[in-house]
Order: sequence, then structure tokens, then C-alpha cells
Amino acid sequence: MHPHDMFRNISPLDHRYWASNKELFDRLSGYLSEDASVHYCAQAEVALVKAHLEARQGATPELFAALDAAAAAIDPSEVYAEEEITKHNVRALVNVLQRLVPPELAPLVHMGATSVDILDTAQAARMRDVSKKVVLPLLAELELELCALAEREADTPQVGRTHGQHAVPISFGFAMAEYASRLGKCLPEIAHRAGDLRGKLAGATGSYNALSMSYADPEAVERSYLDKLGLKASEHSTQLAEPEHLLRLLTELNTAFGIIANLADDLRNLQRSEIDELREGFGAGQVGSSTMPQKRNPWNSEHVKSLWKAFSPRVITFFMDQISEHQRDLTNSASGRFVAEYIAGFCAAVRRMLSVLKGLAVNRERMLANLRSGGGSVLAEPAYILLAESGFADAHEIVRTLTLDAERGGLSFGEALARNEQAKAAIYKKLRDLGYAKPEDFFSAPEAYNGRAAHKARQIGDKYRKLAGEYLADRV
Repeated sequence: MHPHDMFRNISPLDHRYWASNKELFDRLSGYLSEDASVHYCAQAEVALVKAHLEARQGATPELFAALDAAAAAIDPSEVYAEEEITKHNVRALVNVLQRLVPPELAPLVHMGATSVDILDTAQAARMRDVSKKVVLPLLAELELELCALAEREADTPQVGRTHGQHAVPISFGFAMAEYASRLGKCLPEIAHRAGDLRGKLAGATGSYNALSMSYADPEAVERSYLDKLGLKASEHSTQLAEPEHLLRLLTELNTAFGIIANLADDLRNLQRSEIDELREGFGAGQVGSSTMPQKRNPWNSEHVKSLWKAFSPRVITFFMDQISEHQRDLTNSASGRFVAEYIAGFCAAVRRMLSVLKGLAVNRERMLANLRSGGGSVLAEPAYILLAESGFADAHEIVRTLTLDAERGGLSFGEALARNEQAKAAIYKKLRDLGYAKPEDFFSAPEAYNGRAAHKARQIGDKYRKLAGEYLADRV
């Protein structure tokens, strides 16, 4: 066989993104490649033969070992060559496997099964395994970085932003705790959905017709078959296992994908020249522009957003694959093959975001300068609250007018407030009651008005750091 040139691959996943994710994609290929697909199907076929042997009291350790060896020896190229003759992928696999198992077991290969008893079951097993052994540990690494960032920057003052405008102060750690909380909730959901994937051995219409010819209790044989693969049976099957089990896993992955894309957008925007609160890591020889040597583009964050744009819309196809006419048609046979690409694209985005966070530089001085740049206008809210607490029914309008006066007169908010003796006296009294010895200093230090931001950042960081650690153990 001639070696394949990766630059002649069609999918960017197989050249551009493989080249930048070699270790990750090598792990994924153990579950998502065509080689993996064929071997998982072979393992399902072998599990079926074992179930037959147990039901017939013919099981021995030697026969089980021979079956395992046959499954491991399957050559996907041989199966594909056989398919050129049969024009049927599962029958091709069966023919090749029958030549590898002990001759007396050949009649039991695939007996009582329809193609999707093998395909859906093998798909469930490999989607479970890739989720638990690659996807979840990778997401847990990202979650741990977010938690560390939230805790490390819990006290770093930053201006809050709503609608792109300066809002009340927060801390950068609090901003990152948002994503730690949102993404952290996805971990147990993905684990649950991956653990609830189902297989089947119910035959061509799901009614156990074929197995009923051989066994009084065909569902017991199905349970034996699936037990060997660590799966449970679909409660009701047609020729297909119920599609919603896989759909729920994929939609939860897509939920996580959206959270990561949202994070990428926020990180990218904070790297704008006029904001300059963050910087992605930049290699010594890295180039930001082919013509502008000064450029340091937030290209990794942009790359994550771009991958989300490419792969997230595929969830529409996942929903479309819910529908199969009567007991089955083949309208999802091609579309279903691209689930592997979706998971690979998702993992590439997670890995890239992980590299962004690990190399992220936080410009704390710029964050503070941006927070103070509005002349204390971000403190209009506490002024309004304190004035209302003082009994002013029109407190909001008074403070709104003060902000306009400050803007028109080129004043700080504190200076504008000082010109309104009645409002100033009421607000300063409330500040003294709250323990501020010099209330006049309050409006020149907006970073002091931070509510529970630092506390929440630490609380969330601690909670999800502990949770994320639970999902690293299964990594291979």
C-alpha cells in the first residue's frame, strides 16, 4: 500500500487540524476513525456469538478467547474489499469474520441480528467511550483552567459591560466564573447522556422475530449480548434503536460548544486595541499580519468561534436524523456518518480554547484604567440606591440628570454630585452609615463598589474545580 500524503486529504480535519492536534486526534481516532468503527462492529458481532454460546451452554474460555482474537484481527481493508462484492457493509464484515472464527462458530456469526443491531450498538459503545475517555477529560481540563482563572483574578477590578456599554464594576475573576459555572454544568450532563446510550438485538422490525425462532426468551439473549458491551437495551426498537439517546448527548455537546464560543467572543473583544485588557500568548517568531508587522491578532479565540460556526449547525442534521419512515429507511445512513467529524471539530475547539487560557495575559492596570475612565459614572447606580433609601421618590431622575450634567460639563460624577447639596448630603450620610469614613472618596474609586463579585468568583471556582476533577480519571 502506498503511503498517503495528508495534503491530498479533502477534509481540513485530516490535514490542517490534524497537524495542530496530533496527540488529541490520535486518541480520537481510536473511537471515531473508520478503523475504529469496523472494530467496534466486530466486537458487537463477537458479543452476539458469545451470547448465543451462553444461551446454549456452549461457552468456554477458549472459545471466548478465539472470538476476541478474531475481532482484533479484523482488517478494515479486507472488509471494504468484501463490500465491493456484497454492496453491503455489515454482510461484508460478517463474511470476513466468519473466516476468522473457529469453523464451528461461523454459523452463529450475526445469527438472529439485523444490520442495525450491530451498527447502532457499536455506535453507542464507541460514542460512550469517546465521550468518557477523551471528550469529558478534555472538557474537565478546560474547566479547571477556567476555575483557576476565576480564583486567581477574583479581586482584579474590571468594568462590567452590558450592551457594549460600561456597567457597574465587577472583577475579571467574576467574569470568568460565569463560564466556569455554565460549562461546569455540562460535564455531569454529558456523562449522564453518554452513560445512557442504548443498543439493541431486536431484529429487522424490533419485534424479536428472528431470535424467537431460536429462543423462548429473546430479550434475555439481547440483555446478555448488550451486557458484554456494557450497554442497556433500547426500550422500544424498530430496526433502529431509539435515536433520542444519541441526540441528547450530541445536543448537550452542542450546548457546551456554544458556551465555549461565547467565551471566545468575550476574550477576543477584550483584546481590542482600544480595550487592551487581555492578550493571547504570542510565539517569538509568530506573525500577526502579512503586511502589518505590529499586529498581534486574537486569532486563537477567533479560530474557536469559527469552528463553532462550522460544526454547531450540524445539530440540525442530528435532529433530522430522528425521523425514519415506518420501521426504518436509509435517509440517515450517510448523514449519521458525520457525527464523528462533529465530535472531532468540537474537541479541536476545546483544545484551542485550553491553549488560549493557558497562555492568557491579564492586563490588570488597563482593566483598572478602563474602569476609572468614565469619571465614576459607573457609580450612578449606588448613588441612585442610596438616594432612594434616603426617601427620594425621584432618586433615579435626580441621578440621571447628574450624569448628564457631568457629561456636558466635562466633570466626574463625584464633581457633579457635589454641586447638588441636597443629594450629596443624603448620599454621604448613607455612606457614613455603611462605614465609609470619607464618603467623598467613594466616587473616585469605583473598584470599591464590587458587591459579591470576588466572593462568587471564588465560590464557583472552588465548586467546579472539585467537580471537574471527577472527570479526569477515565482519560486514556
